[in-house]
Amino acid sequence: MRRRGMGRSRRTPSAPAVGLFGGFGCGNLGNDASLEAILGYLRSAHPDALIDIMCGGAQRVRDRYGIPATPTQWYEAKGMWAHGRQRAALKVIGKIADTFRLAIWVRRHDAVIVPGMGVLETTLTLRPWQFPYTMFALCASGRILGTKVALVSVGSNVIPRGLNRWLLISAARSAFYRSYRDVMSKEAIAAQGIDTTADHVYTDLVLGTETPAGVRGDPQTVGLGVMDFYGSNDDNFRQVDQIHDSYVEKLRCFVRWLVDDGRKVRLFVGDTNGSDLAVVEDILSDIRACRPDLDPGRVAWQPVSTYGELMQAMESVGSVVVTRYHNLVCALAMHKPTISIGYAPKNTVLMKRMGLAEYCQDISSLDVSKLTEQLISLESRAAEVSKIIGAHSAENVRLVQQQFAELSALVFPHSAAARASTEQRVRPEAVG
Repeated sequence: MRRRGMGRSRRTPSAPAVGLFGGFGCGNLGNDASLEAILGYLRSAHPDALIDIMCGGAQRVRDRYGIPATPTQWYEAKGMWAHGRQRAALKVIGKIADTFRLAIWVRRHDAVIVPGMGVLETTLTLRPWQFPYTMFALCASGRILGTKVALVSVGSNVIPRGLNRWLLISAARSAFYRSYRDVMSKEAIAAQGIDTTADHVYTDLVLGTETPAGVRGDPQTVGLGVMDFYGSNDDNFRQVDQIHDSYVEKLRCFVRWLVDDGRKVRLFVGDTNGSDLAVVEDILSDIRACRPDLDPGRVAWQPVSTYGELMQAMESVGSVVVTRYHNLVCALAMHKPTISIGYAPKNTVLMKRMGLAEYCQDISSLDVSKLTEQLISLESRAAEVSKIIGAHSAENVRLVQQQFAELSALVFPHSAAARASTEQRVRPEAVG
């Protein structure tokens, strides 16, 4: 938790101007779920707040949530028609323009909230001029202009030395407020030179949302969450295709074993922009070629476009095997017996917190034989495992509520005080 500057009061104290920033509306269901979690909090605790959003998929966010939204990148809206050198030039111009656009947007707000997400991590391939620079510009603008920028329950890792590290750590240092979704993230930030003494660890915001937990589903149906994985920033860029092909081939082998053993399979994605769908199509094509007489209903894709739809799709399965982090969060929030094929330490950290350390594998060393053994064990303990997850879920909900209470006290102190005062005046009449 950092407290820098005095956010400008551009509205009345009880009606602060609040900006939400992140990779929303771009197809990543986890990012959108984080947005929905923070929107639920603001509408409940600060119903008078004037909210707008800056994100990658502004039009989709406007249509879905009915909230004003500004695109993060000028180029995406204005320069897509260009080609060749003109296109390259417009990208450079757009990056410069975006710095000023972002600063102007930040200045209009009393507070800007970056909810959840791994905004301080580089567990997937990331170029410095992409999101790291944008995060740096956002937090630096807040510090210079006096707007409170709050990084709420975010994820981080120890970033290899270089420009990505400098940009993201500078962003974290400039933020008014920081909290983390796990201890590992806080320790990673501390290891990179930031004083985290006043920062707090809570949990992923999405774990505090209401879910249809307790729906057992068909014990013979396995949900498989896939990812278009090409390695991380730590991997050699020349090996990305090999990394991807190895992962997908192991998923194909696992699906063949599932159907040969009499199970049904439901395929899920965590990103709807098309990349994960390519992996789904690869698995479906393989099973049709290798098992031509198999009933098509035995292996099917469950199309989803929102986190809510993902929850509904998971209701029907008895157990879940997932790669993407927020597919994992969704499965655990619904108390589903779950195996994690983790592409980053955050997956394993969450599984350990939920009492499921024995049901993890690292994506880089995925062993299909071990995966089948883990699934058999998981299915034999399904009722017990669901209860274990449920016990930890209650604590997650408490932690998210505690996170929101702290956010109100530090980022919206005048609004929180005014609301508390109003409730204090009304309470005696209600009791009487």
